[in-house]
Amino acid sequence: MTRLAGKSALITGAARGIGLAFAEAYLREGARVAIADIDIARAQAEADRLGENAVAVEMDVTDQTSIDAAITTTAQAFGQIDILINNAAIFTAAPMVEITREDYARTFDINVAGTLFTMQATAKHMIDRGVQGKIINMASQAGRRGESLVGVYCATKAAVISLTQSAGLNLIQHGINVNAIAPGVVDGEHWDGVDAFFAKYEGKAPGQKKQEVGAAVPIGRMGTAADLTGMAVFLASDEADYIVAQTYNVDGGNWMS
Repeated sequence: MTRLAGKSALITGAARGIGLAFAEAYLREGARVAIADIDIARAQAEADRLGENAVAVEMDVTDQTSIDAAITTTAQAFGQIDILINNAAIFTAAPMVEITREDYARTFDINVAGTLFTMQATAKHMIDRGVQGKIINMASQAGRRGESLVGVYCATKAAVISLTQSAGLNLIQHGINVNAIAPGVVDGEHWDGVDAFFAKYEGKAPGQKKQEVGAAVPIGRMGTAADLTGMAVFLASDEADYIVAQTYNVDGGNWMS
């Protein structure tokens, strides 16, 4: 029997990469999935490819009206939302003396406020419908420590870990489990942008940083989106009913806690 049979999930930033891998895994486990993304054309193309149990939902996590509309659209499509994955995020890097207020504000608006207010709106939906749901926030190993050039991004992911703890303690009284996943270095198209930051600020050749960080992972390679799906399925399943306010490292051994 599939582990998420009869469940409906809303996944933000799901038109590509890790979010799309989560959507595919949830569909395999019997769930219906809303592929929510600001890039609605790509989200629609992926939903069409994945079949009748997937729908595309346009969503900008920096806009409360868009968040609320996405939740309404998903609930209309599936009846209710049982699972939320807050996956939408951006990466940024700069030396401390070059961080701009604009970059800081944009990164926190997407990574932290986007997570908080999508979680809040979905929790309201779950409480109103009497849904004992699961909320999964995407943190990062970067939220466990500071990194020389990654101060703002690290701070956003530390905030996600903290929000997960507070929301988990608060929402479990409504039967809603809130937990998080902290990936390590995960390969994918987003790494082109990450690599470019390090090429700029560390003087590395294109691809050099990616090779270095992969080699430094104890398991011997960078992660893939598929490496994260098992934890995402587990935390959304009934098997995780007694898990509250935790952040799980899925990083090949990069961080121990």
